[in-house]
Amino acid sequence: MDKTDIINIENLTRDYGNGKGIFDVSFQVGKGEVFGFLGPNGAGKTTTIRHLMGFIKPKSGACTINGHSCWKESDVIQRTLGYIPGEISFFDDMTGAEFLKFISKYRGIGCNSRQKELMELFDVNPKGKIKKMSKGMKQKIGIVAAFMHDPDILILDEPTSGLDPLMQNRFVKFIGEEKGRGKTILLSSHIFEEVERTCDRIGIIREGKLVTVDSVEELRKRHMYPYTVTLDSENEAKGFAKAFDGKRDGLKVTVTAKQSLEDIFMHYYGGREDD
Repeated sequence: MDKTDIINIENLTRDYGNGKGIFDVSFQVGKGEVFGFLGPNGAGKTTTIRHLMGFIKPKSGACTINGHSCWKESDVIQRTLGYIPGEISFFDDMTGAEFLKFISKYRGIGCNSRQKELMELFDVNPKGKIKKMSKGMKQKIGIVAAFMHDPDILILDEPTSGLDPLMQNRFVKFIGEEKGRGKTILLSSHIFEEVERTCDRIGIIREGKLVTVDSVEELRKRHMYPYTVTLDSENEAKGFAKAFDGKRDGLKVTVTAKQSLEDIFMHYYGGREDD
């Protein structure tokens, strides 16, 4: 499907030395698309996102959102953007309610805010000092702050960090609904099931370089491995073929193994842990 590109990153490079940084990163996110950005800590996900937010000036290359320069026109971009950082910073002496009121005032939103709806959806209790809240409650406050002005574009860096499985599941369903409303979403996550359930396409970054960008379906097709088993009798071959959805040729049965997204991810990382 031909989509208008909302987020556009072209040859983005930021070299911190010693192999750290991002190098020649290019990808686009279309209108109404959820794009998954995968990679272990230190791979370059947050550095890329910080460029999109206008926090870092590119050494070379460029990134735009809705045709606006992320570095030069970040103030324009912020009006239609929702952001959840990987490490959410709060004014710890504020209560959750005071923080959300501050964000509402900063964004100039009032009665049209989705704040109440979101607080009910994610069971947010905004009372009490933020510094005394659990990580999960702080994360939920961050989700409400990012979505309550109903932005068209969302940049989410590990958005379900600290949430319990029930809330993670609720968030995944919510993202699906937001996508249905035409929202454009860049989602960085470590949770493979979350990415599989929400994302149209996936970009995998390794050591600052984008190693693949494709749909989950196409990634799976590229990593399907057929193997052939020879059985002792036709009855066994028929049973084996039926059980594993294989193709039988006499005593031989060919089965195609489908890999999970996590297996595919580890393929690009050479099967080693890089966290």
